[in-house]
Amino acid sequence: MRDTKESRLLLVLLIAIAFALITVDIRGGEDSPVDGARQAAAGVFGPIENGLSSAVDPIGNAISAVRDSGDRHDRLAELETENAALKAKLGSDERGRSRLKQFDKMLGLAGAGQYGIKGAQVIAIGAAQGFSWTITIDAGANDGIERDMTVLNGDGLVGRVTTVGPNTATVLLANDPDFTVGTRMEGTDELGFASGQGGRPLRVELLNGKAQVKEGDRLVTFGSQADKPFVPGVPVGTVSRVDPSGGDLTRTLEITPFVSFTKLDVVGVVVQGPQKDPRDTVLPEKKQPKPTPTVTVTVTPGTDPDGQAQNGQPQDGGTGQNQQSEQNEQ
Repeated sequence: MRDTKESRLLLVLLIAIAFALITVDIRGGEDSPVDGARQAAAGVFGPIENGLSSAVDPIGNAISAVRDSGDRHDRLAELETENAALKAKLGSDERGRSRLKQFDKMLGLAGAGQYGIKGAQVIAIGAAQGFSWTITIDAGANDGIERDMTVLNGDGLVGRVTTVGPNTATVLLANDPDFTVGTRMEGTDELGFASGQGGRPLRVELLNGKAQVKEGDRLVTFGSQADKPFVPGVPVGTVSRVDPSGGDLTRTLEITPFVSFTKLDVVGVVVQGPQKDPRDTVLPEKKQPKPTPTVTVTVTPGTDPDGQAQNGQPQDGGTGQNQQSEQNEQ
């Protein structure tokens, strides 16, 4: 471009526009009107930048991986210490033993899925007005809790964090009508969306209207980007009813959740997602049906099952002979 009056004016105008956009962006914060454009640009150029970075800086990547691994280990160690303190706090009385049992079961589920969890207790339930299904837990921002974190217990998915205070947080339960979570079918990997229905079973819309589903099939969470609001692999529930497909694009199921939402006490907030998707490995082992005992009766030809001859008389060597012997002795 030639250095003309028009080109210099254009340059000044572009610089002024750039400064204006920067000012709007800074003042807007998280609600910045240019945030969408930034995310779009990141989506386009991010993979290219990552590819170039991986190609030209393998040593830096290795150092970063080691550093992140150390940070993750330190965070998990910190969580283990905090959870151990909570475990001791639960006490040794009968109620405490029940809570300890719940806590140990929850730690087992978290270990299977490689979730870093912060243990907490339910201290309040939401008001009945508005038909909202929520609970309040005794952990908040001071404990590392943030909005849109997954909440679980020893049975499976409890809900997600919606509001966070310094020392408490509100959890929207999975059976709330405003709750929706992506799901994956065990074995077949069929995807869908589960929604709460209050006191009724969860409702799941499978994306495949021709999916082969039967009662007893189980579902886990599909997971979200950056593990918020849902980490993958958390048990959701068991299929209790399958609606006929009828040629629809989706298929509707009713799901009995693993979690009893009216009996919540000890829960865990997932503050560290798994390094890889556990898929359906966190599901409990299926109970094997108990064998039905059978009794085999051998019947001699010409007799009924009681050892009597078909003419009603006892066979030789039976009770008839014993009775005759007794009469002779008399």
